[in-house]
Amino acid sequence: MPSGRTREFDTDHALDQALRLFWRKGYEGTSLSDLTDAMGITKPSLYAAFGNKEALFHLILDRYVQGPAAYLHEVLGEPTARGVVERFLCSALDAQTDPHTPAGCLLVQGALACGDNAASIKAALIARRKVAELALSQRLEQAQAEGDLPASADPASLARYVSTLSQGMAVQAASGVDREQLLQMIETALQAWPT
Repeated sequence: MPSGRTREFDTDHALDQALRLFWRKGYEGTSLSDLTDAMGITKPSLYAAFGNKEALFHLILDRYVQGPAAYLHEVLGEPTARGVVERFLCSALDAQTDPHTPAGCLLVQGALACGDNAASIKAALIARRKVAELALSQRLEQAQAEGDLPASADPASLARYVSTLSQGMAVQAASGVDREQLLQMIETALQAWPT
């Protein structure tokens, strides 16, 4: 795009449409034509504004983590470890089953559908999930140091368990399992919480 020329589209709207599309179809399942159609722009405009498809996807990941998946930072402030985990799982469930967005989780579905040609995308998605697991683990370590979690508990293993449950819920939600059934999974998991 020549210097000084204004964009002829709403950037936020275009990014929201790209987010929904990548969330629903995955990185490899989304073509450039899909993107330009959904975003209401031409291929030259996409390249000029966002770079290539991979660069756009990385922008979308940031948008997803700061938008639908932003609950992670909020839940870490809960006063108890059990409260953190319960709110994390319930917030994940809300995001995964929101009727206004695609079902499931972009970070989970996106990585499951990546082949060898998109290894860097898969690695980026896995890295984002590891950030969340590490944040949970550190918060559980803090809880253990404060006496809120038994000394016999393993914060890293508990964080991995909670992350795995959340990711499994995302797969189930994307497969059409309803919210009430997923909520029962959370309730079952919390019954086993160490005291």
